[in-house]
Amino acid sequence: MNPLKSCTAINAWLLLALLSAATWVQAAPEAGVVTHLSGPLFVKKLDGSLRVLGEQSLVEVGDTLSTQGKGYAQVRLRDDSLLTLQPGTVLSVDAFAYDVNVPGADAAVFTLKHGGLRSDGGLLGKRSQDRSTLMTPRGRINLQSASVEVYYQPTAGVATRASSRVKSLAMGLAASAGHADDSYSAFVAAVSARYVYRLANVLASVESWAAQGKASLAAVVQKATSVLPPGLYVHVLDGLINLTNEGGTQGFKAGQFGFTSSVREPPAVLPKNPGIAFNPPPVFSQSMGPQGSPASASKSNNVDCEVR
Repeated sequence: MNPLKSCTAINAWLLLALLSAATWVQAAPEAGVVTHLSGPLFVKKLDGSLRVLGEQSLVEVGDTLSTQGKGYAQVRLRDDSLLTLQPGTVLSVDAFAYDVNVPGADAAVFTLKHGGLRSDGGLLGKRSQDRSTLMTPRGRINLQSASVEVYYQPTAGVATRASSRVKSLAMGLAASAGHADDSYSAFVAAVSARYVYRLANVLASVESWAAQGKASLAAVVQKATSVLPPGLYVHVLDGLINLTNEGGTQGFKAGQFGFTSSVREPPAVLPKNPGIAFNPPPVFSQSMGPQGSPASASKSNNVDCEVR
């Protein structure tokens, strides 16, 4: 074979392989769809881009979701489970795989970085109870097929870093509003910046409170406050969950509240509600039950807005 033709063929093959690999990397698996919103919902994609999601927007593996202002957001996953995020929550979708015909591939892993959520288990949790996991800085929760509320309040140091990142994001969004290519983009950036600034103010309040001292289990039990002491809280509404960290493992059943202040403190059952409040709009509650899978839901004409 002519050496020149051989080299050209090899280069063409390598180019095709690279393009195929790039396409595979960009095509993130679909995890679910946004079903309800009562405020702004941002998503940070794997490529680093920031977008504003609407109802019926797709949520993909690798996405980091962030609720702003006083808004709640609800996502229905492919196995018919639900994730309802309360205001000021940051959650990443680390892994999600569900195929009715391939139970061995079941996987659901999320990370709660800040704030709170309610998880209502679906088909994946029912048939693969050890493969639905919520990671947090204070421990790992085996969600199984339970309905559970989880709230994570960071310590002062974590809140300080989070506040700094949010403030930087707000300044970037505000700058985008002044340099947007069209009026609609400017409007989206301006509104986004306003809500991010509000979140930054909330985090600043948390920093001030948390700097006064470290939370203890006794303090949590004695008095419920509007701003909870730093730590991880759980409230099981139905079913069973397990919370595991370096201190040990604790199971919780329906009606129980739990708490741990650090990754090294054993999780403990609380005798009463420490002050967890989870009050999404009524329309959210109506959908907290078996319905059609998001995989078969029709896509709306809503367009996700990318913040530049």
